[in-house]
Amino acid sequence: MWRLISLAAKTNEQMLLEFKSLIPFVESLGEVSDKHWNQPIAAGKWTLKDIICHLMLWDKYFYEGAIKKIILREPITTKQLDFNEFNANAVEYAKLLSEQTLIEQFVRYRTKIIDAAVGLTEEEFNQEYKDGDRKKFSVRKYLRSFIPHDKHHKKQIEQFLKP
Repeated sequence: MWRLISLAAKTNEQMLLEFKSLIPFVESLGEVSDKHWNQPIAAGKWTLKDIICHLMLWDKYFYEGAIKKIILREPITTKQLDFNEFNANAVEYAKLLSEQTLIEQFVRYRTKIIDAAVGLTEEEFNQEYKDGDRKKFSVRKYLRSFIPHDKHHKKQIEQFLKP
């Protein structure tokens, strides 16, 4: 779904470690003031809370509709979504959650993806499956596309939180 692809060839283990590295960063945001959580990171941009909710809901979507399905040997149900609608829903959902609950949900879904992926054989990790739109999906390609997405948002947050 995401078109940003990490060009560096990495092992599956390296990609999983990189994907996992966002967990301690998000956990560290628990120390950030409520003011920072609820103000846009720049004019016309999302709040910190919106960004973390956006990341968490994409993780939840891919875990439940793809990664978990691969583990259970069920058909993948993820489909090409309207990104704007999905992201708008994430912004609305963020309003319902405390910062701590949001962090916990992010950690929960990110950990589920990692734990499931670690349990896959090399063949299963690299295998191309068909998603709900009959497009090719692999855990490897998913990580290769979402790692740059994570880095993009992490950089935005770090710039925003700079004193």
